[in-house]
Amino acid sequence: MSTKKKRVVVGLSGGVDSAVTAYLLKEQGHEVIGIFMKNWEDDDDSEYCSSNIDFVDAASVADVLGIEIEHVNFAADYKDRVFAEFLREYQAGRTPNPDVLCNAEIKFKAFLDHAMRLGAEQIATGHYARVRFNQGTGRHELLKGLDPAKDQSYFLHRLNQQQLSKTLFPVGELRKTEVRRIAAEIGLPNARKKDSTGICFIGERPFREFLNRYISKEPGPIRDERGRVLGQHQGLSFYTLGQRQGLGIGGVKDKGAARGGGDHAPWFVARKDMAANTLWVVQGHDHPWLLSKTLAADDTSWVAGVAPAPGAYAAKSRYRQADAACTLGDGGTDGGAFRLDFPEAQWAVTPGQSAVLYDGEVCLGGGVIASAA
Repeated sequence: MSTKKKRVVVGLSGGVDSAVTAYLLKEQGHEVIGIFMKNWEDDDDSEYCSSNIDFVDAASVADVLGIEIEHVNFAADYKDRVFAEFLREYQAGRTPNPDVLCNAEIKFKAFLDHAMRLGAEQIATGHYARVRFNQGTGRHELLKGLDPAKDQSYFLHRLNQQQLSKTLFPVGELRKTEVRRIAAEIGLPNARKKDSTGICFIGERPFREFLNRYISKEPGPIRDERGRVLGQHQGLSFYTLGQRQGLGIGGVKDKGAARGGGDHAPWFVARKDMAANTLWVVQGHDHPWLLSKTLAADDTSWVAGVAPAPGAYAAKSRYRQADAACTLGDGGTDGGAFRLDFPEAQWAVTPGQSAVLYDGEVCLGGGVIASAA
């Protein structure tokens, strides 16, 4: 083994992925230190906040592995850098992805800085992604995780060269079933723990109930494509494009729904008019108002530090979707804007979400969707 042994600080979340990450690095002979990040503290005593349970699980893992663990509170950073932006986006009628911002601002900035102060040479997390150094370009590349069902490169697309140079993703080389198998084999206490779902600071609580605390309600009309009022919405911030649950108009039928509809076709949120405080809905999953062949994105971030050349690529306009063939127009520089054209229309392209570009297994970066047509 000629691999240089390093001091590696691992973000231990209490979940099985980060636990196996720490184990694999220790097996490779590295000096491993665990850090539990507390990013939210407004609900410590609530039934929805699992932070205390997660720390107990992380500490139990550290004990089994024989590594140190430190509890670090990044809640103030999180509120300033992630949550404030999350609320601004919702109040503007967009649907942000706070996990993307959390990775860029907390896990690979605040956490990375803290780890460096501890003398770490690298950090590691339990994300399903990979980092590769390209000798030809002299740059680090962000690659998809080998398990296509668990790949998290979408959430990591804002990472830059400096961050990637300091980062390891050991479980990105494995399938989830293998990670679970390793955890059970070595007797980790969280081997069977369920994966966390949803936004970190919301947990399992109803989303609208959570937003109600921070965003005022401004009810207004729900209209169909012909302008008829079908009901009343509770505030445009509480709805997202493509949404079909919780509209309160399930019993309303559109006798004239000619396009992808019919009497019993479900209703979907298709547009939000902030100026008129109106929610527009259509019947049928494939209604033209829900389909877009182009999108514009801004607030861009490219992994290489420079925009890719215009041309043919693949993209995701939301996390849980297959890569879609597309053509990139002028990508501009970091922070600039770009346009994607799709040969096949994309469904419910949502302002505020991320449009992430791929060249095969390489994640190039992306931006925040501003508009679609």
